[in-house]
Parts: sequence; C-alpha cells; structure tokens
Amino acid sequence: MPRRLVLLLLAAVLSPALARAADAPQKFVVFFQQWSAALDDAAQDVIAHAADAAKAQRTAAVHVNGFADPTGSKRANELLTDLRAQMVVDQLQSDGIDPKRIRQRGHGSVQFALTSQESRRVEISIGGR
Repeated sequence: MPRRLVLLLLAAVLSPALARAADAPQKFVVFFQQWSAALDDAAQDVIAHAADAAKAQRTAAVHVNGFADPTGSKRANELLTDLRAQMVVDQLQSDGIDPKRIRQRGHGSVQFALTSQESRRVEISIGGR
C-alpha cells in the first residue's frame, strides 16, 4: 500500500479523535482541610497552573465548582462551597484571569469514594463545550 494512502487513512481516523481531545476541558483540583476555605501552598500552585492554562486558551471559559464532604448541615456546606469557590476565583483573578471569563458555583456536600478529602475540593475546568 502506498505510503501516501496510509497517511491519508491515518489522518482520517485520527482527526476526529484529536478534535475531541482538543475540545475536552483541562481540569485542575484544589483540596481543602475540613471546614476550611484557606488556600495552602499546594492549592496556590494548582491555581497558578490553572491560570497559566487559562492564559494559553484566551477565549475559553473557566468554570470553578466547589464541593464539601457530607459532614454538617446542608446550608453550612452550601455556604462553605461558595466560599471555597470564591477563594479560588479571587486567586485566579490575582493571577491575571479576567473575571468575565470565570463561571463560579458551589454545589454543597457530595459523597466520597475513599476519603472525605476527595469531597473537600474545588474543580477548575478550562475550555471544553
């Protein structure tokens, strides 16, 4: 089979997969201590990497979603997830991200699979549809 034909076939097969990968959002996760919205050094590093990724994708939306573990009341966890998300948004803005690009939401408490630390997080997603 001629090389040109093989290259054309590979391009036809890989092109949709590459387009889907390009559309997939980049995700970053910031973890928190119980009943805290404080950003430690590790959290600030993650947010800085997210800000760099957002700067590289100048037109992409930045979604910031806060979560809490199931400990405590529903209302307390809603407020805590809003605060955690706001802390991350504030740091993204300090790192140079235009506030108009950021969409923020607190989700309240969620269940976890292994440890409650998994639930105490803010997810930053950049790009995607």
